[in-house]
Amino acid sequence: MALHVPKAPGFAQMLKDGAKHYSGLEEAVFRNIRACKELSQTTRTAYGPNGMNKMIINHLEKLFVTNDAATILRELEVQHPAAKMIVMASHMQEQEVGDGTNFVLVFAGALLELAEELLRMGLSVSEVIEGYEKACKKALEILPDCVCSSAKNLHDLNETTSFIRTAVMSKQYGHEDFLANLIAQACVSIFPESGNFNVDNVRVCKILGCGVTASSMLHGMVFKKEAEGDITSVKDAKIAVFSCPFDCMVTETKGTVLINNAQELMDFSKGEEDMMELQVKAIKEAGTNVVVTGGKVADMALHYANKYQLMVVRLNSKWDLRRLCKTVGAVALPRMTAPTPEEMGHCDSVYLTEVGDTQVVVFKHEKEDGAISTVVIRGSTDNLMDDIERAVDDGVNTFKVLVRDKRLVPGAGATEIELARQINSYGESSPGLEQYSIKKFAEAFEALPRALAENSGVKGNELIAKMYSEHHNGNKNIGFDIEGDGPAVKDMLECGILDPYLVKHWGIKLATNAAITVLRVDQIIMAKPAGGPKPPQGKKDFDEDD
Repeated sequence: MALHVPKAPGFAQMLKDGAKHYSGLEEAVFRNIRACKELSQTTRTAYGPNGMNKMIINHLEKLFVTNDAATILRELEVQHPAAKMIVMASHMQEQEVGDGTNFVLVFAGALLELAEELLRMGLSVSEVIEGYEKACKKALEILPDCVCSSAKNLHDLNETTSFIRTAVMSKQYGHEDFLANLIAQACVSIFPESGNFNVDNVRVCKILGCGVTASSMLHGMVFKKEAEGDITSVKDAKIAVFSCPFDCMVTETKGTVLINNAQELMDFSKGEEDMMELQVKAIKEAGTNVVVTGGKVADMALHYANKYQLMVVRLNSKWDLRRLCKTVGAVALPRMTAPTPEEMGHCDSVYLTEVGDTQVVVFKHEKEDGAISTVVIRGSTDNLMDDIERAVDDGVNTFKVLVRDKRLVPGAGATEIELARQINSYGESSPGLEQYSIKKFAEAFEALPRALAENSGVKGNELIAKMYSEHHNGNKNIGFDIEGDGPAVKDMLECGILDPYLVKHWGIKLATNAAITVLRVDQIIMAKPAGGPKPPQGKKDFDEDD
């Protein structure tokens, strides 16, 4: 008979073998804080225009070179449960406002680092949390007072460019004016009078070669495809869109054809050809001169398309087909039938052109108010173009945020120092032990201008002291001057370095929530991981119906 092995007393005897549990300040809280600090220090060096790039190779061996915190986190696949909470907060920021992900990480990391000091001093976790909650509430009350201007007319190109410039600057320092202008053109051209703006309507097409400054913007859509037939350009295009292959229709039922002699074989294939010709002719007679198909193009069908002067374009992606239908106002037909005038789309010109050495088909609208606009990005490497695409994405999201709320606050650390100053004096006046954590909350705001300064090679303490003295004199809009020598400061409203109000509002809210959630954990209990083969990690970003 096997000997009965007694289990260790305490919590472990209730769990299965192999389970781990950590409890108490030292084991659980400080461990979690350490993990979150490491994470925020990783992305902190990527904060601001002078932030460093990270080189990440993901599990599929794809290389990313970027300083965009959202991309870094998405590809890192963080495993630690506490660090995951901060990653989630940053993802929420990405979904809510599309920018300021690094702000959330740096700020949450600073809050936790300072909470650790308070806990080591002897404060209890609940006092720290209470102070943080009060301070967060106060910060969101003070924030509207920091607003220094608001967007008056988002249909004005120059005004919009100046707002988008700050978001682009943190990703592509040096090209911000050129790119902000491109993005503003793309956004303003599709921004309807009704005022609801869809981010998905600004498309990006990346074509290798040349340099960033050769990028351009078009009304309409650009596809990296070649035209199938001989016709490569059509003016005043009437477009028929088919979601089926451009081929003769196959019958639904299976049948067997018995052919007795050569003549019957000739007639059989001749009948098929005639039927194909009739179909293409009917499409042409409906007034169509461009056919877009979602499937393969048969040689026979292409021959007749050339005969009747139809331009044929093939798109593999269903999503591209849908977007094209939206752009040109067409209906995707599921079978090869002649389209009615309502089902046909229209655009001013469809033509095949060569950008660099890549053939592209352009569906172009001459008039401004198209449904979709495309930014054509040029660059010397794929990584560079991916990074510019992220900058475009941030710019477009900034425009969307401004459509929701037109208020703007000064950037470059000006808002953070103003909040820190006011929350600090609020902490001085509040009774009880929470005042310590309220003051630490104010100190956490200093992490952001300090990160900006350190990434630019400037002493953080000097800069923060200088900014505080300016803010005490009532100059609320004074921020860090990145282009100045040493710890220089200047008025951000005059230089036009402004952040949307909502980015800061959500950033403070989400970072505080994430930090408090991490602090509330006092025990970590991990069951033994299940054995057996791991489930296959499928591609996460597959289109639903591709």
